[in-house]
Amino acid sequence: MISLDAYRAQWFGNTRGDLISGLVVALALIPEAIAFSIIAGVDPKVGLYASFSIAVLIAFTGGRPGMISAATAATAVLMVTLVRDYGLEYLLAATVLAGLLQIGAGLLKLGFVMRYVSKSVMTGFVNALAILIFLAQLPELDPREVPLITYVLVAAGLGIIYGLPMLTKAIPSPLVTIVVLTIVVIALGLDVRTVGDMGELPDTLPVFLIPNIPLTFETLMIILPYSMAIAVVGLLESLMTQNIVDDLTDTRSDRNQECIGQGISNTATGFIGGMAGCAMIGQSIINVKSGGRGRLSCFAAGVYLLFLILVLGDLVKQIPMAALVAVMIMVSVGTFSWSSITALKTHPRSSSIVMIATVVTVVYTHNLAIGVLVGCCCRAFSLRARLRSFSPCAAKFPKMGAAVPILWKASFSMARSKISWRRLISAKRWTK
Repeated sequence: MISLDAYRAQWFGNTRGDLISGLVVALALIPEAIAFSIIAGVDPKVGLYASFSIAVLIAFTGGRPGMISAATAATAVLMVTLVRDYGLEYLLAATVLAGLLQIGAGLLKLGFVMRYVSKSVMTGFVNALAILIFLAQLPELDPREVPLITYVLVAAGLGIIYGLPMLTKAIPSPLVTIVVLTIVVIALGLDVRTVGDMGELPDTLPVFLIPNIPLTFETLMIILPYSMAIAVVGLLESLMTQNIVDDLTDTRSDRNQECIGQGISNTATGFIGGMAGCAMIGQSIINVKSGGRGRLSCFAAGVYLLFLILVLGDLVKQIPMAALVAVMIMVSVGTFSWSSITALKTHPRSSSIVMIATVVTVVYTHNLAIGVLVGCCCRAFSLRARLRSFSPCAAKFPKMGAAVPILWKASFSMARSKISWRRLISAKRWTK
């Protein structure tokens, strides 16, 4: 259990950086939340309300300060069939149930499973996500859909993003990019795609509501498969993102608490008309690179988001998509592990195959869960083959089969946790 002083430090240990980075994240969240709503087949306000609710609640209940959670594409794609066949009310009920399942996973302390995701799978996950983030920007760069001035604006935005830090780091360069390009577009009256072209912004606060569905066993059987899929995919992406943010900030966090926090956020979101979400690696990296480290950054992003769409909606609609594309390209380039390309020559062939298999599967299916599953399976078979060839334990106990890689990985986990094997062996209970 975290102490009160430590929890307070997570909130107010980096106030200025968190407040500024939260604004950058909020501006980038608006078009993405609208796009994810369109993917799921619901009104844009469903995704926007969800992003506000999840971001605010996870700031209080999550286990990873500085990580951004909101409506995501990973969960949105799982809702398409449910919305099409049964409507929005069933989606809201499925969101509530998915949250309860995630809370259960946290209480059962299932966060430990991330220990068995190898480094090569993590690298493949990160690289695939970077590629998907870049590919998601291509529709905004289609020469058949956008004017040539769009490319000039994107290039100018990238110039500001990478050039400004050479002069000063007092203000995050992505925020300066959005502000400058918006002023240029408005002042010159340029005809380019803007946030307003993505969909209508809501003009009222979200209200509490109970999904209007029959409370029967048949209804449960309808929403349960979708809820289980949303819960699993949401937790998988959240825990993977948590690992990445841990590495970026060189800190540790509580995986089980993050599971509980995600569940509470999704359950509450379903009662205000929002769809399920999870952690967002792109926005989390934007947050970290903009100086965000604490819980306040995520809370601020949610509050800013609601303020922007309700109070400054007319101004937000004029933000050019070119500015946000430039920011997301920066995120894509910064997310990709470029060292993994050169490491292909030096790393074991099996690790390289696992990494490439993860990347290819995720990019092909656009499903992070399937990609990570394929990567973990490849790694398990690789370890099994190596242990059968070289491990005395595997040779002595061939019937252990697929359990060998798991036990082998567990031994490394125990070693990392500083367990003294000498003390274990010499303990009285082992010698009796």
